[in-house]
Amino acid sequence: MSRHRKAAQGSPLRNQLEALDDARNLAEGRLPEESLAPVTAVLERASGRRSLSSEHTVVGFFGATGSGKSSLFNAVTGQPLASVAARRPTTSEPLAAVWGTENSEPLLDWLEVTQRHVMPEENLASENKRNNKSVPGGVILLDLPDFDSTALQHRDVVERLAGQVDVLVWVLDPQKYADAALHHDFLRPLASHGAVTMVVLNQIDKLAEKEVKPVLASLQGILADDGLKKVSIRTTSATTGDGVSELRGAIRAFADQRSAASERLAADASAAAKALESSAGQDDQRGGKISEPDKAERRSLTAALAKASSVDVVVDAVEHSYRRRAHAGTGWPVTRWLGRFRRDPLRRLNLHREDINPLVNRTSLPQAGPAQLAQADSAVRTFGDRASEGIPQPWRAAVTRAARSNAEALPDSLDQAIAGADLGAQKKSWWWPLVGMIQWLALTAALAGLLWLTVIFAAGYFQFSLGPTPEVEGFPVPTLLVVTGLLLGVVLSVLSAVVARFEARRRARRARRKLTAAIGTVAEQAVVAPVTAEITRYNNFRDALARAMSGR
Repeated sequence: MSRHRKAAQGSPLRNQLEALDDARNLAEGRLPEESLAPVTAVLERASGRRSLSSEHTVVGFFGATGSGKSSLFNAVTGQPLASVAARRPTTSEPLAAVWGTENSEPLLDWLEVTQRHVMPEENLASENKRNNKSVPGGVILLDLPDFDSTALQHRDVVERLAGQVDVLVWVLDPQKYADAALHHDFLRPLASHGAVTMVVLNQIDKLAEKEVKPVLASLQGILADDGLKKVSIRTTSATTGDGVSELRGAIRAFADQRSAASERLAADASAAAKALESSAGQDDQRGGKISEPDKAERRSLTAALAKASSVDVVVDAVEHSYRRRAHAGTGWPVTRWLGRFRRDPLRRLNLHREDINPLVNRTSLPQAGPAQLAQADSAVRTFGDRASEGIPQPWRAAVTRAARSNAEALPDSLDQAIAGADLGAQKKSWWWPLVGMIQWLALTAALAGLLWLTVIFAAGYFQFSLGPTPEVEGFPVPTLLVVTGLLLGVVLSVLSAVVARFEARRRARRARRKLTAAIGTVAEQAVVAPVTAEITRYNNFRDALARAMSGR
């Protein structure tokens, strides 16, 4: 077989194993260790097998006591290598018949098989000729202990090698072919390995001719229940030699194709991926990818965190602070000084300066109490629950943990966000100086008129003659100055208060937007980003599982 063709065959398997390894790594910390251990075992076996001879196909003969497994092994090899007994198990250690010794020793060491017999090529002559050239592949044929042996170490050997051999040959006999231990403990768990599985009904000579078809039909039905519908059943008799040549040819066909090892490992990877999918809780779930949290969910989280962070208090302080400063700049000069007795609400919250460093300074907002902390935690939990809808429980718990991963630092981060938000605390409106100047002119006019009237009154009292007082439309000018100055000042104060109220509300809305944006940034970094990363990890896990199961 050409090097290019080998590489082409190896590439899908390599991709499949890499995908399985990706799935395992992504599941670490999310799924229990006992769920990941079988995957690790498969990857380690695959690594071991792929590092060894690809020219050899390892074929294992498995069977129960009395199935004639060792006799069939001898018949296939053409030599009496294995000890044979009718009732008690005689194979205590694996026995290997080896065709093609080059590079076989490391593989046999990996299999932990010490009893080795080198066989002449003619004992397993190639029946497949590729391009009219005989290029026989190496074969390691194993006779294994009986899986139902009373010696526990025998069963351990069988279970270990059932996971290592490239081709599994199950030797059954007409009396115990329906053995529950065989089907439940071995055939059913390895149902996905049908491409590298052969079922041999041995001792066919013990059945009457009319019994053969019913027994085969019964066995075929049992295998179908095990998930091995496509596995054909071969009939043999080690005693008479019936079917032995055909079995030998089937083994040689596996060896000549040199694909059994890759097919076995691919089946192992697919089975491990399905088991991992099942342990991840995919069987009763939606099982597909999920989307990242949408804008509505993020806005809902931000709104809840803003409420828990007393943003309403800050917004209210922005509004009242502006109105206070507007009154201080445009109110009637006679009464505006009274506002000094009311402390600026932003100053009270330590938000009155624009040079605040949020990394150093903190607000003076009331420390979050149990109710606010519970409100914030509830918002984070709700966000995590909504983001993880449709994910199996182990991963859903991981998303919830990710959402709360910054729970301890979240209150402080929210406070820093509020402290660092530009609330425009020191920004004045353009109309304040103009109105303020008019107010002082009005007050000056009123005071001038009042002073003029005072002089007129004093002159009259002391009987001084000052001449006639100027008039406008019959009204004395000093009186007009007093009335006009006072009236203008009061009217301007009222109008300024109305305008300031509307402007204060506008600035409060703008402050709310800025505070919400700052809270949203914290929410993205502390809550949304970890949740999104966990969802991405889950989706990548799903992708890796799909690739590991499909081999693409």
